[in-house]
Amino acid sequence: MDERYSRQMLFTPIGEAGQRKLSESAVLIIGMGALGTVLANHMVRAGVGLVRFVDRDYVERSNLQRQMLYDEEDVENGYPKAVAAEKKLRKINSDVKIEAIVADVTVQNIDALLMDIDLVLDGTDNFQTRFLLNDACFRSGIPFTYGGAVSSRGMSAILVPGATPCLRCFIQSADAGGQTCDMIGVISPVVDIVASYQAVEALKYLVGATDKRRNSLMTFDLWQNHSFEMKLGEPAKQCPCCQLKQYPALQVAEQDAAVSLCGRSTVQISGGAPLNLEQWRQRLAPIAAELTHNAYLLKAELPEGERLVLFPDGRVLVQGTEDMVRAKTLYARYIGN
Repeated sequence: MDERYSRQMLFTPIGEAGQRKLSESAVLIIGMGALGTVLANHMVRAGVGLVRFVDRDYVERSNLQRQMLYDEEDVENGYPKAVAAEKKLRKINSDVKIEAIVADVTVQNIDALLMDIDLVLDGTDNFQTRFLLNDACFRSGIPFTYGGAVSSRGMSAILVPGATPCLRCFIQSADAGGQTCDMIGVISPVVDIVASYQAVEALKYLVGATDKRRNSLMTFDLWQNHSFEMKLGEPAKQCPCCQLKQYPALQVAEQDAAVSLCGRSTVQISGGAPLNLEQWRQRLAPIAAELTHNAYLLKAELPEGERLVLFPDGRVLVQGTEDMVRAKTLYARYIGN
């Protein structure tokens, strides 16, 4: 075994046998923001054999306070988060297979993302994606560690198909809304603690220490010095996911092409054909107040004041508005129907 894991193997519950299991395991991290960067850091340093992660966004200056894998150079280069994270993580552990994917997680691609995965780690920032993840994992029999962090509050749990309730047993609707970091802020220690709770439950599961699994939803407020654990208990009898096997999030034939990113004054419009960034650079150059680009994305400052961010997979972010109608109008004006 690699000497880098010597201290981890000295921890008896893992040992050499557990380290071998980690090296043969594969995890998927959804979202490479605050939680995702800490989760990926732990998984790669621990020697998990395959670490696959997916994120739709790019690194901005406001991320640097809490998203641990990024730096000012990533902001200046305009790197997608998945790309910037991959560059850092490959320098940390070259033995781990890292798969970085720049994409939105949808009904159409979730099964492909889950291919050959043993465990999923939730680094998302919205309940729509969490419920998609919940339903896909429970349909496929793959456990996932749920985590959330906002303000000075955090929560986490590991949800295991056949052994625990699913997320829908606690929260019935993905439209429940709630506060986000972009609305009321967050302090970075909360992120570290939540992700660390998620990571340790992941390690327990991957090495086979199922008798040590924490069977509760943990919540805490670091600033107010409060903490609480709620036993997971029995699944809700009429849960449409883990009991009725209906998996509502997977029954949507097609996701909305336009989605408002809560608290960010950004609307994402997807579903279009792939975009050739060089061709679009040439098209937008005459009208854009400012144009920046790299191999992964193209940013165009519009005369109206908003900004378009184009990705090769066909997604476009309209930044500077939360008005869906205005975002679609600008998209149609500059990108087309």
